[in-house]
Amino acid sequence: MALAIFLFTYVFIAGVRLPFPRLDRPGGALVGAVLMVVAGVVAPSQLFGSNEGSPHAVDMDTLILLLGMMLLADYLSRASFFRAAGAWALQKAHTPRLLLVAVAATSAFLSAFLVNDTVCLMLTPLVLVVVEDARLPPIPYLLAVCMASNSGSVATFTGNPQNMLIQGASKLPYAQFAAYMALPAIVSTAVVIAGLLYIFRHDLSHERFSTHPPPVPVDRPLLGLTLVTLLGVVAAFFAGLPMSWSALTGAAVVMTLARRVSPREALERVDYVLLLFFASLFVVVFGVNQAGWAEDIHRLFSPFMSGPPWRETLGFAGLTLVASNLFSNVPFVMLARPWVPTLQEPVLGWHVLALGSTLAGNLTLVGSVANLIVFEAARDKVSLSFLGYLRVGLPITLVSFVLALAVLLAEHALF
Repeated sequence: MALAIFLFTYVFIAGVRLPFPRLDRPGGALVGAVLMVVAGVVAPSQLFGSNEGSPHAVDMDTLILLLGMMLLADYLSRASFFRAAGAWALQKAHTPRLLLVAVAATSAFLSAFLVNDTVCLMLTPLVLVVVEDARLPPIPYLLAVCMASNSGSVATFTGNPQNMLIQGASKLPYAQFAAYMALPAIVSTAVVIAGLLYIFRHDLSHERFSTHPPPVPVDRPLLGLTLVTLLGVVAAFFAGLPMSWSALTGAAVVMTLARRVSPREALERVDYVLLLFFASLFVVVFGVNQAGWAEDIHRLFSPFMSGPPWRETLGFAGLTLVASNLFSNVPFVMLARPWVPTLQEPVLGWHVLALGSTLAGNLTLVGSVANLIVFEAARDKVSLSFLGYLRVGLPITLVSFVLALAVLLAEHALF
């Protein structure tokens, strides 16, 4: 029963559209969670852990962390931080190639500290305006936004949702994780930039031009308040304080002190559908684990991860890259979290899981939510097919993953 419900849910998570039932990803996950409870696979008392110390389905720390970062990102957006940062970077670029580098670097840097989906949502409209004004092909720059956002988000726990899930399960210190993952994030971002420059070398000239991004009115008091608070939150992360409540405390501080934005306005812009989607997936995957199917899947792939630590790590890395595209990265991370403590080098395993599940998002158009956000926002001006994206995503993903994994393994060998 648990496997049947999981497969039913997976159909909709994979983005398959059926004439009946007409469910999308969040709806399919919610129905799957309800079925797990109705079928008796997951007891209602197991949803939130009513008994202290007992296993529970919904990881509230991850949801609270995501909620806090969403609120902080919304206040930054209201202060025009994303538009101002993007406009500044674009003004520094005077050739099509430098413009692509500026777009990718800005997207990667912002995504290292804020949820990458939010960064893509804010940068895409500005990039479209600039490339249209400069009469440049939009596809290379849109790819730079989403692919660099994915690679940059590797660097920290707050870069993307799957890293937040890994933080909740691993309890690794924020500073330690960032210390190991920063260089792989930089390397993979460099590969994204170099790959796009090479693939679109005939479309991007060296001729100088002047960009004219629209003027950005910045709410300086709100921007100053939010940036100072965000720096305090990041400092709390590095100090080892609970990440979930540090983020939510920071959001509460800004909500209390911001004069021009009512709390209701900020709360109404939170993506509660995404939070519900995560909570529902927690229940579905918990049911699969309860029934023993996750362990069976682990045993199925264990021959590829047997032997010395280096072979186990490479097998797990390859499995993560492939399975994150088959299952989607967030559900796979939820499924694979119980496996990592059984590895010979668990800390390395958590790092590999974060690296592989995130960079896997660059492989296909539907590989990550960031990709969908960018090209959905640009649907009226540009169209990119699945195969058209794959032509770019396949080589960049494979090269960036291999090089970033080599850097990560070297770091663990040296330190």
